[in-house]
Amino acid sequence: MTSTQAEIDRTQLGTLSVLAWIGDPSEGHDIPYLLAYTLGDGPQGREAGEKAARGLLEEIGLPIGDVVMDGTRSPRTFAVQIVLAGNQVALTLPGLNATCTAPDEWVAAANESGQAYFLFATRAWPEALPGKPVTPEILQGFAGDEEVLTSSAHCVLTVQSLQK
Repeated sequence: MTSTQAEIDRTQLGTLSVLAWIGDPSEGHDIPYLLAYTLGDGPQGREAGEKAARGLLEEIGLPIGDVVMDGTRSPRTFAVQIVLAGNQVALTLPGLNATCTAPDEWVAAANESGQAYFLFATRAWPEALPGKPVTPEILQGFAGDEEVLTSSAHCVLTVQSLQK
């Protein structure tokens, strides 16, 4: 008996966005976080985009839920990679790329630790449009929501730099 995995239609994801932030340094939480999410604007709507996000994560071997994968053990071959050049963060997944501009605090924390905590949310976040500022309260409302966290993939990744 053989099984086949359905091909994921990445166009259903719609717009893939990335947001970088750090925890509150005054509380000793200067961990650099990177969140990938879709806007839910794919051709067949939000539900199809969320289904495609779950399928993509399954396809590349990232579990959804409370398991935190360690991508630092083999950073060059792990399915998800982060490359930092100045304040530009490039996120690469099989068949997908996204970039964002990270705040100076994120860059400093990433350079110091050499790692970032990455979340890929399967729940769409249409309110967080690229280029539109996200307040700490709005970010906390989404990224701190238990339903969002339990329906996301989590991993720790090496922050790679471009060689000069």
